[in-house]
Amino acid sequence: MFKEILQRFGLHDKDPLQIHGYQSYGTQDHLYALGRALEFEGVNLKKKGVYNALKNAYKQFRSDELPGAKLKVRLPDNRVFYTETNTDGYYKIDITSENLEELTNDQGWLNMQLSYEGNRHDRVILNDNKFPAQMLIPEKNAEYGVISDIDDTILQTGVASLMKWRVIINTLSKGVGNRTPLKGAASLYQKLHIGKSGKASNPIFYVSNSPWNLYHYLEAFIKHNNFPKGPILLRDFRTPFDKTPVPEKPHKQHEIRNILKTYPKLNFVLIGDSGEHDADIYIEIAEEFPERIKAIYLRSVNHKKRMFRVSGLLENFVDTPA
Repeated sequence: MFKEILQRFGLHDKDPLQIHGYQSYGTQDHLYALGRALEFEGVNLKKKGVYNALKNAYKQFRSDELPGAKLKVRLPDNRVFYTETNTDGYYKIDITSENLEELTNDQGWLNMQLSYEGNRHDRVILNDNKFPAQMLIPEKNAEYGVISDIDDTILQTGVASLMKWRVIINTLSKGVGNRTPLKGAASLYQKLHIGKSGKASNPIFYVSNSPWNLYHYLEAFIKHNNFPKGPILLRDFRTPFDKTPVPEKPHKQHEIRNILKTYPKLNFVLIGDSGEHDADIYIEIAEEFPERIKAIYLRSVNHKKRMFRVSGLLENFVDTPA
């Protein structure tokens, strides 16, 4: 707020502009692109130490978004699409477009170039106004897909701790290189990715209740710890004073349903933990799509009451192996 007041009176230089293009997913005739237009706050995840971790965390959560920004998305064959950001600076392109599979690289990723449309002579735009984004189109030889949580499933966070204090401390005080992956998780996910044949390229989708503000942090963690690359689907950060309407369905259910509907011929493995509501969510999804869920895997967290509740849920559920 103080920064905006200073800028209004010409007492503070405006930060350069950037566009965050998120790793999304689609099909050969369905373009689904997500991202956000915002000011550059100087986040540098490569810097180490508690002080830099705290500074990066602060800057990630005090982001200055650009509502109503007109953006252009260019594909490798020079097809161009236009979009505009919403009040929180997010954009979404969800349209039909043919022959997208022909534009992907050998890992199935469609590279896109984002830019601000029109003259922005009043602002400095980073990267010569060229920002990357990617969309995954799963290989035709995929045996199944994997939908995974992040917190306490692949990343040790303490999400089940009292008042989530461990989540707050870990996020604020630890850099990407100091975050602890769950032992053996990366190896397991790589094996799931290549499948039984060893050549399957099974898609991995990371769905978390973490806010989009942590997107690059989580993207860097996945890469640093050798987890398979995949779409990362987070949620908007809400404060207690946020008056925007709450979605009818919680974030995870919405994203998982969307993935299942996007790939109607692909079955899925769901992976989560017993710390929050993964068991409830996954059982609900399996009941809705009984022929599509191959298995549910839940990591046991150190919380006896929650494990007891999860055990009771699974005892009454027999449609999918868990």
